[in-house]
Amino acid sequence: MALTLYALDGCPYCEKAHDALQDHGVDYETVWVEGLHSTRNEVKRVSGQRGVPVVVDDERGVTMAESANILEYVDRTLA
Repeated sequence: MALTLYALDGCPYCEKAHDALQDHGVDYETVWVEGLHSTRNEVKRVSGQRGVPVVVDDERGVTMAESANILEYVDRTLA
């Protein structure tokens, strides 16, 4: 899978990113992370921080956080 969404179950910002990807028919894999920031080592490894959502687009070499940035990226690049 070329696109990965790191998300937390019940996170409204993660749901917005998920909805945008689905609405535009983007194939992606979701990696569900733990609620505690201190246990989100994989998110930190790929993005340099522990917050979610984070999108990693291996095909385009893009890693980004912040739902507003992700929504704009999906609309401009993946739609």
